[in-house]
Amino acid sequence: MPAAKKAANKSTTKKSPAKSASRKSGGRKYSPKASESVETEMHEMKRGKLKTGTGKKVTNPKQAIAIGLSEARKSGVKVPPPPKKSALAKKTSTRKSN
Repeated sequence: MPAAKKAANKSTTKKSPAKSASRKSGGRKYSPKASESVETEMHEMKRGKLKTGTGKKVTNPKQAIAIGLSEARKSGVKVPPPPKKSALAKKTSTRKSN
C-alpha cells in the first residue's frame, strides 16, 4: 500500500509543460463566443440538421467543429487562422487534378 501512495504523489506533484506553457502564452486560444458557435453546430449535427456547403448532411464531429470555427471567424470572433496546407498535401492535390 505505501508504494502505491508514493506513486500517486509523484504523478500529482509533476507539472505538465503543456499546461504551464499555455498559461504563459497569455490566455485562451479560442474565445468563449467561438466555443458557443462550435457548440451550436455540434447540436445541429446531432439533430441531423447541419448541412455542408453542397447540401449534404454532416456526420463527422470534426467537420461540425470546422464549420463552427469558420462561422465564428466570419462573425469576427477571436479564433486562430485555419492551418495552412503542407507542401505534401499541395502536391497530392495537384496530382489528383491532373
